[in-house]
Amino acid sequence: MPGPRKNLVGQKFVFKKGTLQRFIKDIFKQYGLRLIIVFICIAVSSLASITATVFMRKLIDDVVFPGLDLGLSAVQKDLVNVIITMAGLYLCGLLASFLQGRIMAVVTQGFLRDLRDRMFEKMQKLPIKYFDTHHRGTIMSTYTNDTDAMRQLISNSIPNLAQSILSIVSMAFMMLYYSFWLSLVTAIGIFLLLKIGMKFAMASSKYMVERQKSLAKEEGYIEEMLQGQKVVKVFNHEEEAKKKFDELNLKLCSDSTIANSASNCIGPVTNNLGHIIYVIIAAVGGIMVVTNVTNICLAGVEPITIGIIVSFMSMVRQMSQVFQQISNQIAAVSMGLAGVSRIYELIDEEPEKDEGYVHLVNAKRDENGNLTETKEHTGLWAWKHYHQADDTTTYVELKGDIQMENVDFAYNEDKQILFDISLYAKPGQKIAFVGATGAGKTTITNLINRFYDIPDGKIRYDGININKIAKPDLRKSLGIVLQDVNLFTGTVMDNIRYGRLDATDEECIAAAKLANADDFISRLPNGYKTMLTGNGSQLSQGQRQLISIARAAIADPPVMILDEATSSIDTRTESLVQKGMDNLMKGRTVFVIAHRLSTVRNSNAIMVLDHGHIIERGTHEQLIEQKGTYYQLYTGAFELE
Repeated sequence: MPGPRKNLVGQKFVFKKGTLQRFIKDIFKQYGLRLIIVFICIAVSSLASITATVFMRKLIDDVVFPGLDLGLSAVQKDLVNVIITMAGLYLCGLLASFLQGRIMAVVTQGFLRDLRDRMFEKMQKLPIKYFDTHHRGTIMSTYTNDTDAMRQLISNSIPNLAQSILSIVSMAFMMLYYSFWLSLVTAIGIFLLLKIGMKFAMASSKYMVERQKSLAKEEGYIEEMLQGQKVVKVFNHEEEAKKKFDELNLKLCSDSTIANSASNCIGPVTNNLGHIIYVIIAAVGGIMVVTNVTNICLAGVEPITIGIIVSFMSMVRQMSQVFQQISNQIAAVSMGLAGVSRIYELIDEEPEKDEGYVHLVNAKRDENGNLTETKEHTGLWAWKHYHQADDTTTYVELKGDIQMENVDFAYNEDKQILFDISLYAKPGQKIAFVGATGAGKTTITNLINRFYDIPDGKIRYDGININKIAKPDLRKSLGIVLQDVNLFTGTVMDNIRYGRLDATDEECIAAAKLANADDFISRLPNGYKTMLTGNGSQLSQGQRQLISIARAAIADPPVMILDEATSSIDTRTESLVQKGMDNLMKGRTVFVIAHRLSTVRNSNAIMVLDHGHIIERGTHEQLIEQKGTYYQLYTGAFELE
């Protein structure tokens, strides 16, 4: 059970500065005219309600009481006029409320649509580091729970608060117009009602925000468990998983209970306080009528009447309900603003920086053998390098020549990962990285992709510093096959075409044949048109890997990165996958990360890494002759961890 909670009644908390102002500015920028119409409708609805209440005085003082002396027939016309007027006012309020609701529905959904577009667009621009340091469940909660909290804020809370404030101002004016003394009594009662209600509202708001955080954590954990359900069952981890879920669920339950407890108290407390104020106004008003107390009001000094007291009591009832409504909305507003703040945090995340100005273009050779740019797809690519110093442009053929010079790297300041890494890969060479988990193998390939930028050293691609190459162009020239395959909802053909969206069906089939995937794809129920869902869960690991190889093949990059692509595949399937990869590697510069040393024997160079250092390098034969770490790994004296 969680420990005792600190008493939060009256405790304040602050959102990120400027969140509300920015939110209002954004929504008015897109839907300003519609919102102005909404506020006009709110004003009409509120004023219609107040004015109808005022007519109660006229009904009682000018119609009902004279009717007692003159008879119903004498005041019948006035009675009909008052009733028609009141009905007309209520009808205007109804129509205004209907129009307000219709417009706010359009504004709310339109704004959320635009905001989700901005969030998703920003997510595509974020660096890999962001996703390495943020839980997926938390990000998903921003798209779901936080946007829903914002929806409630826009569609309900803001219009209700606007209407409440306008109603309070209007009723306060009308109360002062009728009676200063009764207004004073009402103000004292409303002040006490508001103070007590706000204490509960602030307590509820605090834990509404905490509830959102707890909900995000629980959803993230559920997502993890869904993805890892097989692992949970294999290791009989059900009880431990349930225990962890119970902890998160208990925290969510605790936060929700406290928030809802405070929120649920607001209604009964303020409602009963409103009844007390109502009774007090009736008593004070009755005493004023009986004792003929001088009634001071904005109109001057005039006698108090039964009609004034009835109208006053009606406005007191309305005002207490309005303050109750405001108190109820505080929690929703707080939760909505917390959601807005988290949404803006995502939108405001620093995008991936790219200062590259060297671009990859289609090229051809002129009659002199020089490279020139062309819009046609020639199969020949070149780096278009603009030199600002002398206002010239040069073209360097894309070959796949990679060099790393004295590269140091750390994901954070606390721990350095790579130390003084220098290596080269000539076009068409196969370079293998071997070493224990955490030695820095994948980090090297991440740097080649510029998923992370290096603080020290240089990486050159065809002689060009990769910091000068625009990231989209750099990554277009690189293909990657990962150990963990990601397939998307769609057909097999769609997943292969993901490597190059303008590829034809024939090119996709050719890529599948190159990857040795055509045979099993042809035996699927609908062949290349077979729908894949759930990351291709209906396929085996080897089949999914073959599709990922075909996807890389259709991109036809000069440089390939194979990150332990066969480590989770059985030996029989590995042979098939290995043939597909061998076909893919022909004529390309290839970086291979592998635990199975049998897959790297034919490499041009093998780099043995240990804690971020290259401790050995050479061909398979050379390293065997050295009888160092690689030799011991290969012969089984050591094992990779």
